[in-house]
Amino acid sequence: MSSPQSTAPSVERFGYQQELQRSLSFADLLIYGLIFMVPIAPFGIFGSVFQSSGGMVALAYVIGMVAMAFTALSYAQMARAFPMAGSVYTYAGRGIAAPVGFLAGWVILLDYVLVPALLYLVASSAMTSFVPGVPIWVWLIAFIALNTVVNYLGIEMTARMNKIMLVVELIVLAIFLVVGIVALAQGKGHGAALSPLFDSSTFSWPLAFGAVSVAVLSFLGFDGISMLAEESRESTRRLGRSMVFALVLAGALFVVQTWVAALLAPNRADLLANGGDNAFYDIAEYAGGHWLSVLTAVATAVAWGFANSLVAQAATSRLLFAMARDRQLPAFLRKVHPKHKVPVNATFLVAGVSLALGLYLSTRDDGIGLLSSLVNFGAMTAFLALHVSVVVHYVVRNRSRDWWRHLVAPAIGFLILLYVVINASIAAQVLGFVWLAIGVVILVGSYMMGRRPTLSAVTPEATE
Repeated sequence: MSSPQSTAPSVERFGYQQELQRSLSFADLLIYGLIFMVPIAPFGIFGSVFQSSGGMVALAYVIGMVAMAFTALSYAQMARAFPMAGSVYTYAGRGIAAPVGFLAGWVILLDYVLVPALLYLVASSAMTSFVPGVPIWVWLIAFIALNTVVNYLGIEMTARMNKIMLVVELIVLAIFLVVGIVALAQGKGHGAALSPLFDSSTFSWPLAFGAVSVAVLSFLGFDGISMLAEESRESTRRLGRSMVFALVLAGALFVVQTWVAALLAPNRADLLANGGDNAFYDIAEYAGGHWLSVLTAVATAVAWGFANSLVAQAATSRLLFAMARDRQLPAFLRKVHPKHKVPVNATFLVAGVSLALGLYLSTRDDGIGLLSSLVNFGAMTAFLALHVSVVVHYVVRNRSRDWWRHLVAPAIGFLILLYVVINASIAAQVLGFVWLAIGVVILVGSYMMGRRPTLSAVTPEATE
């Protein structure tokens, strides 16, 4: 039930009906963002980040957090102007022009549509390693079915599950940190105390920023909060603030856990040379025994396969709903369940796509790597459009003289992300630009058929 003290602005001023249920508080939004980013995300990619950063894992996450902070600030500004579902699609479409919004939405679909499939695949693969007698497709179906049911039952059910899963993840993280710090006190550490932040023997700026392109994958998800703008009962200012807070909190957790893990790494030379998917779990076993290795690995599988994919599926369905509502995707995707107040068809479509992709890519050796690179490329490219939309909407159209928030910060964020996109893997660049080209063809085809992309209403400035 919507709060009678809701301060959220009405979407009816923008030409839409309020179809989704406004029930989420600031705490709900903050928890949603944290769960989307996964507080224990570094568990699963520690080896890769250690290798690519020359052992300076904490530095990679610090730079990644700072880089994404500029993007979070741009999200906060656009959420205040246009408090609606749709994220970059809405912000670029209304901040710049409807065709640009379509292309931004199309590009970020690479992130949102593929993220659930990636998460399900990683988690199912991890579970298969623990229970080899159960095929990977069984785990895929189980994770997808469970999350689809929870999302179908409504955003309040999703919010309740988020709280439970966040507590579980933080407990596991706390156990690792306590055991890890005790192990360090017992003399199990390796290297200088500050080496995870700076190591003169391996440091170089290209190395540091190259590691950011890997570490930044852990921060993707704070932007998903913007998808819940029409289900939040908070003001636009607090909606944007929840994104920034979630990013900073997650970043602090990432830095602390990777700092401890890096100091405990018993095979530093091997990690620098080869990385390793199970590096964190090996470190956990070294610090506390086999039980801690199993605990951290199972927690990672559940966090990715249930908690993270749950909110990813919810966010993706809202993006499809927003684009369909503006007649830029098939109309059946805008259907809202009359009782549960969720975009039901979009939710089921995400589940179907995740299952199909997961089953196919589980047969490929490079399936997880390919999906990861595409997700990263899609998100970074769409964020470029976000920063441009801030400048166009506030400085060009509304003559804002808030130079820091509306010009300097977006420009810095744009340049950082441009560097990441340019240095992305060749495969990700090729497939990403092919996807963008398909979107351009669809857009041109729409113009030729007389279906020019439009938004429902003239865009008034939102009140705070």
